[in-house]
Amino acid sequence: MLDNFLIKLFFEGKCLEAYKVFGAHPDKKGVRFTVYAPHARSVQVVGNFNDWDGTQHYMERYNDGGVWTLYIEGLKQYDLYKYRIETPSGAIVDRADPYAFFSEIRPGTASKVYNLDGYRWHDSRWMKSRSNNYDRNMNIYEANLGSWKMKKEFTDTSDGEFYSYEEMIDEIIPYVKKMGYTHIEVMPLNEFPFDGSWGYQATGYFSATSRYGHPKQLKDFINACHKEGIGVIMDFVPAHFVKDGHGLYQFDGGWVYEYADVNNRYSEWDSVYFDVTKDTVRSFLKSAVHFWAEEFHIDGIRFDAVSNLIYWKGNKDFGTNNGALEFLKTMNEQIHERYPALMTIAEDSTDFPYVTKPVKDGGLGFDYKWDMGWMNDTLKYFKEDPVYRQYDHNLLTFSMMYFYSERFILPFSHDEVVHGKATILNKMWGLDGDKFAQAKALYTYMMTHPGKKLNFMGNELGEYKEWDERKALAWNILEYPQHDSFHHFMQDLNKMVEEHPALYSMDYDPKGFKWLVVDDHNQSVFSYARFDKKGNCLVIVANFIGNSHDNYAVPVPFAGSYKEILNTDKDSYNGSNYTNTRALRSKKGTCLNEAQSIHVKLAPFSAVVFEYHKPAKKVSSSKKTKKSVVKEGK
Repeated sequence: MLDNFLIKLFFEGKCLEAYKVFGAHPDKKGVRFTVYAPHARSVQVVGNFNDWDGTQHYMERYNDGGVWTLYIEGLKQYDLYKYRIETPSGAIVDRADPYAFFSEIRPGTASKVYNLDGYRWHDSRWMKSRSNNYDRNMNIYEANLGSWKMKKEFTDTSDGEFYSYEEMIDEIIPYVKKMGYTHIEVMPLNEFPFDGSWGYQATGYFSATSRYGHPKQLKDFINACHKEGIGVIMDFVPAHFVKDGHGLYQFDGGWVYEYADVNNRYSEWDSVYFDVTKDTVRSFLKSAVHFWAEEFHIDGIRFDAVSNLIYWKGNKDFGTNNGALEFLKTMNEQIHERYPALMTIAEDSTDFPYVTKPVKDGGLGFDYKWDMGWMNDTLKYFKEDPVYRQYDHNLLTFSMMYFYSERFILPFSHDEVVHGKATILNKMWGLDGDKFAQAKALYTYMMTHPGKKLNFMGNELGEYKEWDERKALAWNILEYPQHDSFHHFMQDLNKMVEEHPALYSMDYDPKGFKWLVVDDHNQSVFSYARFDKKGNCLVIVANFIGNSHDNYAVPVPFAGSYKEILNTDKDSYNGSNYTNTRALRSKKGTCLNEAQSIHVKLAPFSAVVFEYHKPAKKVSSSKKTKKSVVKEGK
C-alpha cells in the first residue's frame, strides 16, 4: 500500500519524501509503479518487459487527486519503462518517470528500474563533523566530471568516452586534495538529455546521470571524497526544465509542472518554468533536494538561477514572484531542520535583500549567495588598460561597502570561461607575461578577500582555451614553464589560505577585515589586513599597474615584524624575484590612520602577503644582572 501520510503532505506542498511514494519501487517479487498525472484519462506502464505494449498493465487510480499506481511481478534491475498516458484530448504520449532513480543513457529516454537500497556508507565520521563552514576554510573546485579528463574526446563524427564515477575516484580526488581545495562542486548530476546544456536543462530530478555509471557508483565517489576530507556540492536547477517530449512538459496533457499562464511559462533558455506556486510542484522540488541529501550524502546544494525565482523571468521590472519566495523560504526551513549542516547556496545576480538571513528574521534562509557583483567588477577592472585603472579604483573597493549584508561566495565559475567570454587568463590586459603576472595578483586578491571561494576547473592551469564540454582540460600545457609555475603558484596560494585562519575564520565578521591603503588611485596600490579570532594578522599589499616600488609605505595595525609568506613575483612562479627577503620591522610614525608602518618592495603587477609577528619581549636590565650573578655563582 502507498503511504497516505506522505501523499497528504505532497498535496500540501510540505513533502520531503515524495520519492518514497512515486516512482518505481522494487521488492523481491516485482515493482510498484506510482505516478502523479491528474489530467490523464488513463495510464499504462510500458517497457521492454511487455514489448512496450501496456494493454495488460493499465494503472489504477489510487484516489481522486490524480495518483495512479500498479504493481507488476517479475521485473528486474535495469528494466526499461515509461508511462503511456492518454491525455484529456485523447492523444497518447509516452513519458519518462519524473521520480525515476536511474535512466537510459542518451539518446535513449526511458527510465530504468533501480533499487537504491543496501548501500553501506563509510563516512559517519565526516557526516558527524561537517558544518555549514561559516568559520572554516571553504575553497571550492567547480568541475564538470565528463570533461575534467576524458578517455576519448568527441569529434564531429563520433561520441567521446567518459571516465566513470568509480574511475574518477583515483583521478580527481587526489588532485583536488593535493591542490588544497576543500570541496568539489559538480555541475548538475541529475539526468539531462543534451550534453550542451551541461545539466542545467534537466529531466530526471531523482536520477543520477547515466553518462558516468549507475547511482551506487556515484555513492562510491562521494563516499571516497568524504574519506579524503573533501565535501561535495551539487548544482540543482529549481527554476526551469526542458521541453523535450519525454519529460515534464505537458506531462499528462495538462499543466502539471509548469504555469498555465503562457506569459509566465517560458524562459529565456527555451525551457519551461516550474510553477512553484503549486503545492505538488513544491513537494516535487523539495523532495528532490532531500533525496540528494539523504540518498547521496551531498554536503551542499547550489540553486541555479535563483534570480529567475525571485523575480518573474529574472526581471526586476516584472516584480517579485511571491509564490516562489514562499517556496524558497519553506524549502530552506524544512531542509535545514532535517539537515542543519547541509549548505544551501543561491546563485543570484540581484540585489534582493536578506537572501542568506534566516527565515525567522525575514530572509530567504540560504547559507550562502554568490557575489556576482564582485565577480563582474573585478574582471572589468583587470580587463582595463592599467593607464585607466586609476579612474575605476572603486571597482575593487566597492565590495566591502556591502559585503556584510550577506554571506557571500566569490565565484569564478564555468559561466565566465565559455561562449566567447575568454578564460580568466585571457581576460587580463596585455601580452603573455603581463597576463600571467596579473592573474597571479588577481587570485591573491580573490583568495585574501573575505568570503568563501569558488574556481572552475582549468582556471588553475592558466588555460587560454575556453571550456568545451566535448574536450578534456588541456593538461599538456603544464609541460610549459609559464603554466607549470602558475599551477604551482595556485597550489601554494590555496595552501597558504588553509594554513592561516585569518583568511577564513572571520569571513563574515567586520572585525576580520581592515583597509590599510584604500585611496591610492594614482598608483593603483591596495592594502588591507585580515585577522583571526586569536588576534593573528596578515597584511596584503597589491600593485595592479606596471610600475615597481622600492620603498612603498604601508600602514600596519600593530607594532612588530612582518614576514613575507607569499609573493607573486617569486622566481619559482616565473617572476623576477623582486621580493622582501627579510622580515620588515614596523616603524613608529603616523602613516595614513595607523601609528606604525612598514616599507615594502613591490614588483609590477604583483601581490604580497605578510604575516605579523609580535615583537619579542624585552628582558629588563635587573633580570639580566640577576641571571648573570646566578651564572657566575655556579
